[in-house]
Amino acid sequence: MNVLLILGHPRRESLCGALADAYSEGAQAAGVELRRLDLVDLKFDPDVHPPSPNQQPLEADLQQALEWLLWADHLVLVYPTWWGGPPALLKGFLDRILLPGVTFNTCEGGIGYEGLLKGRSAQLITTMDTPPLIHRLIYREPGRNALARATLGFCGMHPVRSMVCGSVKESSPKQRQTWLSRTKYQGRQLERGRITTAEWLRHKAGAWLKALRLQFYPMTWVAYSIGALAAAPSISVSNTNVFSTLLFWVGYLCLFLLEAATVFTNEVVDLGSDRRNRFYSTFTGGSRVLVEGLLSVRAVKGGIAVALLGLVASVAWLLMLTPGSAVSVVAVLAVLAVLALGYTAPPLKLSYRGLGELDVALTHSIGVLLCGYVFFGGAWYALTPWLLSLPLMLAIPPSITLSGLPDLEADAAAGKRTLAVRLGREGALKVALGFTLASAIVAVVWQWLEVAGGAFAGIGYVVVPHAAVLSAWLYRELGRSKRAAGTQVSARVDGLMIVSLVYVLWFGLFPLFQL
Repeated sequence: MNVLLILGHPRRESLCGALADAYSEGAQAAGVELRRLDLVDLKFDPDVHPPSPNQQPLEADLQQALEWLLWADHLVLVYPTWWGGPPALLKGFLDRILLPGVTFNTCEGGIGYEGLLKGRSAQLITTMDTPPLIHRLIYREPGRNALARATLGFCGMHPVRSMVCGSVKESSPKQRQTWLSRTKYQGRQLERGRITTAEWLRHKAGAWLKALRLQFYPMTWVAYSIGALAAAPSISVSNTNVFSTLLFWVGYLCLFLLEAATVFTNEVVDLGSDRRNRFYSTFTGGSRVLVEGLLSVRAVKGGIAVALLGLVASVAWLLMLTPGSAVSVVAVLAVLAVLALGYTAPPLKLSYRGLGELDVALTHSIGVLLCGYVFFGGAWYALTPWLLSLPLMLAIPPSITLSGLPDLEADAAAGKRTLAVRLGREGALKVALGFTLASAIVAVVWQWLEVAGGAFAGIGYVVVPHAAVLSAWLYRELGRSKRAAGTQVSARVDGLMIVSLVYVLWFGLFPLFQL
């Protein structure tokens, strides 16, 4: 293991200096390869003078320090906490050495960042006169948060541990000796590795949660609930009790596991596109767990297998609870599974054939809604679920089509034929505009006809203004695209994406609360 220890105190003869010595002794006893930098010995300008630190040449000492930083697996910073933060010497050092393109990257469009120091961990050891409990509860640890989260964590280091020695001015020689012994022990612990089992488990749990992309699951739950509520009266289950039945939650477990298997499959198949994507965001470009090395391809494939095995077991459980036809339940789930997994999985690979947007619209509307309806005993051929799902089906394509705009160049390079790739930016915007208008019109008609017993009552008063705002925004983007003479350049459209995603919610919330 390569360990870089940095003493950030401007005086070597200090408690921090003694702590650095103690840690060095412990780390060397652990058998690691240790390099040490005492910042007071380095010759460099701590101030960034040009607009970007990249434009300011690194002094020889800083160039070597950067090489050592990139060499290290584990970084240790020993420094005093003054006025709630590290001393100016350490702050200036970090200002100069943590360079864009070297320790972090800025996502295209200026929003979003990617740390380039992943796979490294860090240890903060600081002294202070403020009692640590007061510093934590009253001041909320500003210096630690700045270094652990906004600096080292921002650059990808994880985990970042901290050890606080204080209050120094009230300490006795015995207390200071205890701190030195504890610091030496911290260095000695590197013999067991730089990451504990608990830290590894927390890190992996966070990576899997990120891979699940839970931000997209609520709409599935809403559509499924609508189907269940629409069918419940036919089996004498009151609408207020649907959500308390075991049948409802086992049925949703099936859909949750199918969606998990789908997003994991997307991660693996779309890896080539995601690696090229410079405009990724919360809504596009995948979860980034494979690109950033948080999980391996093998692990994600294992996740797919576990999700599918769980799905099979959940379906078996569901069949013991459902009052509906077992054949209908299995058939509807099977068709949904083929369409959902076939979004990226071979041999269908619908998103690579220009059919991905249609696939998402079908699976996230009639697909999951019909599941809820059939699970609760309804017939798949009944008119009600199809009528309930039509406005939602028409409202989904704008957001899924727009999500292809930031990915356009990366998808094209990877051979993924989304509508944005096939039709270009201008064509994709026209598709989004057309479906926005169509969904609003159908919603108003459904309100007027009192479809499904008035499930869409009042929706026009919300959907029409929202559709007008979304259409105006799309029309403006369309004008910009035309003025760009058809240039197919990817760009982030986060604001437009949010407006289009919220628009979809109305088509689920109105039936959900009125059935």
